[in-house]
Amino acid sequence: MRRVLVVGGANGIGLSIATELAKRQEVELIYIVDKAIVSSEFMNAKFKCFQFDLTSTDYSIFDDFSDIDSLMITAGFGKLSLFKDVEESHIITSFNVNTISVMRIIKHFYNKLEEKEDFYCGVMVSIAGFMSSPFFSVYAATKAALKIFIESVNVELLKAGSSNQILNVSPGSLKGTSFSNGKTDLSVTAPMAQAIIAELEKKNDLFIPQYDEIFKNVLGRYHDDFRKEGAHSYDYKVESGRVK
Repeated sequence: MRRVLVVGGANGIGLSIATELAKRQEVELIYIVDKAIVSSEFMNAKFKCFQFDLTSTDYSIFDDFSDIDSLMITAGFGKLSLFKDVEESHIITSFNVNTISVMRIIKHFYNKLEEKEDFYCGVMVSIAGFMSSPFFSVYAATKAALKIFIESVNVELLKAGSSNQILNVSPGSLKGTSFSNGKTDLSVTAPMAQAIIAELEKKNDLFIPQYDEIFKNVLGRYHDDFRKEGAHSYDYKVESGRVK
């Protein structure tokens, strides 16, 4: 990795990945594209920041990063709410930011994915994209669409003779991030950022943190009876106090 583009790198896990990569001597430059600005306390000499709103219609900004060999997309948002309480505008914005933006950005760099040269590409998806998620119905739907998109494109890349793959990173809730209005804490997110970078460099296509410890059983229960596991997920969120 020499030049990296992190979309959504102004805070949370995106900023953590950018910060960990900046420690490497071989990494020359890290472009950060985000609606927000990187806080001065987190700024690094290797960062070059650009403000951009992913709900924009014009994505030509991404044509300016033709020199990268690594792309990590971490932008996304969600809020716990019953679907009946979700505004229609939230549905549109959620898909524009969480799903359509990823597809559009990858479209801009698809030639790099198809080439014989190494190109490292990863997307923060979510374990919510693998199962029903009450109170997160819209968010889960945006991530489920991403999951299928990534799986489909990865097959196309393999059939085209490329060794490059898109890494689907699908964790549960991450501590130390700004998701759901949390506060970024790089000391907490550093180990996860390092693990994601390692999976990215292996050109793996899927990384579910804590799979053996937690999600293997959760996904197994969901496969056996998605209705029962959905009800369990509903009750868990209510009992955890996460639902206001």
